[in-house]
Amino acid sequence: MTGIRLTQLSHGGGCGCKIAPSVLQAILSGARDKLPYPELLVGAETSDDAAVYRLNDSQALVATTDFFLPIVDDARDFGRIAATNAISDIYAMGATPIMALAIVGMPVNTLPVETIRDILQGGESVCREAGIPIAGGHSIDAPEPIYGLVVMGLMHPDQIKRNCDAKDGDVLILGKGLGVGILAQAMKKGELDDAGYQALIASTTQLNKVGSQLAALPEVHALTDVTGFGLLGHLLEICRGSQLAAHLDMAQVPVIREAQAWAEKGYGPGAIERNLASFGEDVHTAASVADWQLRVLADAQTSGGLLVAVAPEAADSVLAQFHAAGFGYASVIGRLQQGEAKIHVR
Repeated sequence: MTGIRLTQLSHGGGCGCKIAPSVLQAILSGARDKLPYPELLVGAETSDDAAVYRLNDSQALVATTDFFLPIVDDARDFGRIAATNAISDIYAMGATPIMALAIVGMPVNTLPVETIRDILQGGESVCREAGIPIAGGHSIDAPEPIYGLVVMGLMHPDQIKRNCDAKDGDVLILGKGLGVGILAQAMKKGELDDAGYQALIASTTQLNKVGSQLAALPEVHALTDVTGFGLLGHLLEICRGSQLAAHLDMAQVPVIREAQAWAEKGYGPGAIERNLASFGEDVHTAASVADWQLRVLADAQTSGGLLVAVAPEAADSVLAQFHAAGFGYASVIGRLQQGEAKIHVR
C-alpha cells in the first residue's frame, strides 16, 4: 500500500456514503410513479433492492447497481466487500445472479496500479464464489476511490419478493448481526484490534446466497437487505410499502459481539445521526431501550444481512435455513401487525 490508507482518500466509507433517507426521498419525489411498461414488474416505486423485468412466463431479469468509497484500508478486502454488497441486492429479491459489470473510479495519480489491481481482484474473487463472471465494466479517473458492480440475475416472475408484500402477523428474521459501521469507525480511528477487524470482514464478505432459496417459499412474503439506512430505515420501507406496523424486541436483535463495546462507548458513523433524523416520529422506543441500542438500529450496514418477513408457521424453517448456510447471528427479531406504518422498539 506504500503507506497510503484508502479510507483517508475518501470523505466516507461503504454504505455510510448513501444519501440520507429524507434527502433521497426529496430528490426522488414525483419520480416514483409506476412507469407505463407492463413488463417492468419492479421499478423505483416500492424502494426495492433491484429492478425486475419480465422476459417470458418463466423468467424475469433482475438488475441492480451498487458502488461506494473504501470502508477498509486493505485493497483486496475493499474489493471483496463492495462486490459482496452489490450482489446482495440480487439475493434480496430472491434471484440468482448470472453476470456482473465493474464500476471503477480511481485517483490514478495517487494510488499505485498494484493497489487498484488488488481492489479489482478482490471483487473478482467474490464473483467467482457467487459463480458469476465480471464480463466488463467502465472506469474513470476520479478524485476518490470508487468501486462496485452492476449485477444481473434471473428468477421466476411469480417468486419476486417485494417490500410491499409483507402480511399482517409476519415474523421478522434478520440474517446478520448489526454493528458494521461501528466497527469501521473504530478501525478508521486506529483503535480496532485484529479480532474486531476479522469480525468486520467476516460479516461484510458473507454472500447472502440463502435469499435465492427463500424465494421458492410462498410463506416468505417480503425480502430486503439491511445496508446504509440501517435496520430501522430498511424495515420502514417494508412497513410503508405493506402498510403495517413493526414491533421489535431489542433483546432479540443480534449485534456483532466485537461491536457492542464500541457501540456502548458511542462509536458509529455520521450516517447514524442522518438516519435517525430522517426517521423522525416513525420510530417509537420504550424507556428500557438504551441510546446505544437505538444507534445500533440506525447504524449504516455495509453488505448487511437479509431481512425477511415470513408467515409464523414457516419461521422456524427459514431460521434453520439461515443457520445451515452459516449465518450464526440469524434471529427472529419481531413481527409485523396491522397499524400505522411505524416501528415500535421495546
